Amino acid sequence: MTNTIVCGMQWGDEGKGKIVDLICPAFEVVVRYQGGNNAGHTVKFGDSHFALHLVPSGILHPETQCVLGTGMVINPEVLFEELDGLSQAGVESEGRLFISDRAHVLLPLYADLDQAREVARGKGQIGTTARGIGPAYESKAARAGLRMIDLYAGDLETRTRNLLVRLEREIVDLGGQPVGHPARLADHMRLWRDKLGPYLCDTAKKINGWMDEKKNVLFEGAQGALLDLDHGTYPYVTSSNPTSGGACTGSGVPPTRIDGAIGVLKAYTTRVGGGPFVTELEEDAGEELRKRGNEFGTTTGRPRRCGWLDLVVARYSRMLNGVDTVALTKLDVLDDLDEIKVCVGYQVGGEVVKDLPAKLDDLEKAQPVYTTVKGWKQETVGIVDFDKLPDEAKEYISLIEDGVGAPVGLISTGPRREETIVRPETNLLELISGRDEVILSQRSAHATKAQSTD
Repeated sequence: MTNTIVCGMQWGDEGKGKIVDLICPAFEVVVRYQGGNNAGHTVKFGDSHFALHLVPSGILHPETQCVLGTGMVINPEVLFEELDGLSQAGVESEGRLFISDRAHVLLPLYADLDQAREVARGKGQIGTTARGIGPAYESKAARAGLRMIDLYAGDLETRTRNLLVRLEREIVDLGGQPVGHPARLADHMRLWRDKLGPYLCDTAKKINGWMDEKKNVLFEGAQGALLDLDHGTYPYVTSSNPTSGGACTGSGVPPTRIDGAIGVLKAYTTRVGGGPFVTELEEDAGEELRKRGNEFGTTTGRPRRCGWLDLVVARYSRMLNGVDTVALTKLDVLDDLDEIKVCVGYQVGGEVVKDLPAKLDDLEKAQPVYTTVKGWKQETVGIVDFDKLPDEAKEYISLIEDGVGAPVGLISTGPRREETIVRPETNLLELISGRDEVILSQRSAHATKAQSTD
């Protein structure tokens, strides 16, 4: 039995979607455990493309059960749109998708409040996707939110009115417009209830039951460790816990039932929105990397900030997540560079530090300490054998392994599913043993592009 977490090691957008899709056939169950429709991954299935923001990409594997866990905040309208799109392409979800009855409902007015707050912040904007994720988690923490099961409550209209009054007051104070009458919103939620009914259940009981049956469960994190509410670059973070600990609280599974964690690390660094970014490349250099890597958000379309790989961040993330295997993505984006810089420490207040500072001011003023390696100046796109990589690329990977403190077991050399190296000496091959003829097939019915999590 192997119950595994896939988590991002940077600020999201590491390519988790491809990695999950690649190893998914080894698992009977895929669980999303946090976040909402502020994350996204673009999936190709046959001749169709899907931009999925809530539904796990495992839904495209006919034998896989998918779960939206308790730790999520779910916008029903976005969910229905995704399910309709999948159905039109012949992918049915009923009987295979299970939604926690304890997950919180993301109401449209949360997005209105999110947008009003960002406008009011002016230059101090956090860079939220304005999808209402933060306000939804805020209501949850204040014990004022609505869970999926609460859509069936007899006092739904009263609870809706109380919530609406509180949120509208702040929206108006920030210069926004009133949303509408609570009775109309309650009627809308009753329609949601009817459509959601077949999917709702006690997902914690269901997941633990599958584990009792020795089924393999894959936990799919959205975003990345440096956006974690508790451990990220606060306040420029998300409102949930993308780190591996969030998989337990967000799904209802005890940590003793987790067997390992795969950390997804991009071969360079990107970030969306505000916040410190020590290795950021400005102007032409950053723009060139952005073009090479097609670094634009799936959810918002915003250009991502780009910079060199930061091993201070990666090492910190490996510790937080308990990563035992690294999946390195977008190596091919670096193919044409004469030289590549890697950050191995920060210059802060006259001294070199190797650990991520907690103080925001230190992060904003920190200067990167780089080591420079020679570029390989050869195309690596589509290489599936590690031995066929250029020597300089192998040296780059070795530098990452030494700096992170974990082996690189998988290397993505392109957006297609089959453009992947799986190294036999790592435990990742053990994870997918017996299924690699399915996983690595070049006749795959679908391929996944790198995940976006802004």
